[in-house]
Amino acid sequence: MSENQKNPSRYTITAALPYTNGPIHIGHLAGVYVPADIYSRYLRLIGKDVAFISGSDEHGVAISMKAKKEGISPKEVIDKYNAIIKKSFADFGITFDNYSRTSAEIHHETASEFFKTMYDQGDFIEETTEQLYDPEAKQFLADRFVVGTCPKCGNEEAYGDQCENCGSTLNATDLIYPKSTISGAVPTVKETKHWFLPLDRHEAFLKEWILDGHKNDWKPNVYGQCKSWIDDGLKPRAVTRDLDWGIPVPVPGGEGKVLYVWFDAPIGYISSTKEWAAREGKDWEPYWKDENTKLVHFIGKDNIVFHCIIFPSILKAHGGYILPDNVPANEFLNLEGNKLSTSKNWAVWLHEYLEDFPNMQDVLRYTLTANAPETKDNDFTWKDFQARNNNELVAIFGNFINRVVVLSNKYYQGVIPAPGAFSKIDLETLAEVKKYPEIIASSIERYRFREAGQELMTLARLGNKYLADEEPWKVIKQDEERVKTIMFVALQIASALAVLSEPFLPFTSTKLKNILNTSSGDAVNGTTWNDVTTKEVLIPAGHQIGQAELLFSKVEDDAIQAQLDKLEATKKANENANKEVMPQKETITFEDFSKLDMRVGTIIEAEKMPKAKKLLVLKVDTGIDVRTIVSGIAESFTAEEIIGKKVTVLVNLAPRALRGVDSEGMILMTENADGKLVFVNPDTEGVGNGETIN
Repeated sequence: MSENQKNPSRYTITAALPYTNGPIHIGHLAGVYVPADIYSRYLRLIGKDVAFISGSDEHGVAISMKAKKEGISPKEVIDKYNAIIKKSFADFGITFDNYSRTSAEIHHETASEFFKTMYDQGDFIEETTEQLYDPEAKQFLADRFVVGTCPKCGNEEAYGDQCENCGSTLNATDLIYPKSTISGAVPTVKETKHWFLPLDRHEAFLKEWILDGHKNDWKPNVYGQCKSWIDDGLKPRAVTRDLDWGIPVPVPGGEGKVLYVWFDAPIGYISSTKEWAAREGKDWEPYWKDENTKLVHFIGKDNIVFHCIIFPSILKAHGGYILPDNVPANEFLNLEGNKLSTSKNWAVWLHEYLEDFPNMQDVLRYTLTANAPETKDNDFTWKDFQARNNNELVAIFGNFINRVVVLSNKYYQGVIPAPGAFSKIDLETLAEVKKYPEIIASSIERYRFREAGQELMTLARLGNKYLADEEPWKVIKQDEERVKTIMFVALQIASALAVLSEPFLPFTSTKLKNILNTSSGDAVNGTTWNDVTTKEVLIPAGHQIGQAELLFSKVEDDAIQAQLDKLEATKKANENANKEVMPQKETITFEDFSKLDMRVGTIIEAEKMPKAKKLLVLKVDTGIDVRTIVSGIAESFTAEEIIGKKVTVLVNLAPRALRGVDSEGMILMTENADGKLVFVNPDTEGVGNGETIN
């Protein structure tokens, strides 16, 4: 690492631009936005110049698909979801310095300038290629408008650009049995002209920059994916598309084409920075063009190739721009053992979470950080959420603060007491507290946010242990002066927690500062990260603190069960939606139907057929007789539970011998979403056996 990257003049931090085709869920928060926010907040606390940049990605086929599905225009889609997404980020304390939109004029200008500059420099190649075309919709099919079978893993729902099952990058023409998602038609192949970025020209630069230069400081999952791509040999990548939604290709021959979303979207970081700088009266260029700037991209693993290979190649070809120092991409977060899915509603949506758990943003931030998919895919479970809250935030962090504040008000009316002589344990405890800014910072600066969050909790444990060992509630009866010192030390730990918790638990940090009265413009206001290490006293004797209030509340079992029930209902709805309904059989005449003699009956005896897994032998009172019927329902019902059951019986079915037993009829059944058989029953009281069904 160069010297200027060890101590850069400024930081440009980008968080992946979310698509405005739906709201934000916990996977987005865990994978990108909470880690980026922790990093940005920490850097500001240590006095760094930070530009934390993001914005809505409002072009590309995902938006067009959503618009078609909802029967509205692409602009209506982006306006709707941009508002929802921005509110979710604000609600969860994501402190962007600028959150822009790729539909903004400044972005269109910036992306067009990039393309024209590279076009004029000869950085693109022009090719006529064969692409899939929907003959019914009469349009070329962008990658996401095509689904088919993945040629590598056999997944039947692979998209034209990527298989989400095995992670392979594809071309739409690679798919087996492709189908248009617009009309359902089988696409044809048609020629079209596009511009391509010849990535093979950049192979030598990428090998030197990534494989040699970042072997030891990039995360293994990021480095490994880049190495795999480079080792396989890079190929030209299209930078234009046949679409009617996006930034028009700004050169002759580009009519009816737009910039491919993965060319224009990363440039959105630059246009968003320009927007921020203009508003703040700053010069944007040092944040993207000065070698003393550290550029860090926070993304999910599905965006690694674009941020580590394609976008750097674009920046390098254009000239004048710095390259990212690090791209600490996370893996995926699953939900209760299943992959998060927007289309299947298998998600915890941020706006819905706050309806169910108001003012508990920090609990979710903490849980997602503690269980972040930093090196491998991880699973969010509601039971873990409950345990993290109840056993850590409530029992450790919240319990320590509550005891300190309650005792300070009880013994000293909330005025911090002057300490007497410090004991050995006091001095060791205070010395230990001073180590935590560096301990936590070391983890943050290595992008180990899980580790950093647990170190914060270890500091809270230190406070709890100190109080439990020193027992001021007992000592007060014998040595009031000693208790003053104990409480003074405990309040220094509380004050340190108020500062060091801010990147992880920003709402709690503010609440705690308000309780400690350290945010009202007095001498201790503005305590910095480094002050926790360098200052002898963080909160002085004689300072008045406020009354205790709970920082965290226990999450009860019924609240968790409600979330699990909601997911179970989603699972059932998906199963019902995906269940194939048997097509209608051949048309019959009324005379055909009249031949069926269906009667109401009652099962009066039932027993398992020996050595048969599915069969029950039933005695059924049909009103005209008592007859034996063999029915394949043993996997759905026990013999005991169906005795006395009213059933619908087809009585004039020709008898049939099953395992040596003559079956004289058939009982009408259907099947639910779980594959369990259900009786088709006459459920009105007073319907007697033998009544006919017409």
